[in-house]
Amino acid sequence: MPGWAPWLLAGGVVLAAVAGWVLRRRAAEGDPRPRGGDIWWARVPYADGTGAKLRPCLVLRRRRQGVLVLKITSQDKSHRRDHILIPTRSWDPRARRDSYLNLGEPVLVRHDAFQRRAGRADRATLRRVALGRAARRGTRSGPAR
Repeated sequence: MPGWAPWLLAGGVVLAAVAGWVLRRRAAEGDPRPRGGDIWWARVPYADGTGAKLRPCLVLRRRRQGVLVLKITSQDKSHRRDHILIPTRSWDPRARRDSYLNLGEPVLVRHDAFQRRAGRADRATLRRVALGRAARRGTRSGPAR
């Protein structure tokens, strides 16, 4: 039996690692907090600081001070280079047309301003966001994950 001990220990370590990964994955999927790539309805402050508007937004990342987001609008912004078309029906079944995502300056939104999760941006949109934001900064980076 002593020859089996190292194998049992290794098997236990692998099992614990897999269980930890599964639990972290499930926790992330059920996480009630906004995370990168999510689309949420939130009270997004106006640029001039005079108030806020409930609107959909794409979460870039969480920070201690708040959550960095990009605003989504249903207004036609096809003529603007700082906006990209984003499929809307995957997260808003009532939508009659697609929306536009503002790649301009991200907005810092307070943690308590988030109302409800609408869905998750598809990989193609996240890739276009990463490339568009990199181009605006004058750098090249890989796709958002």
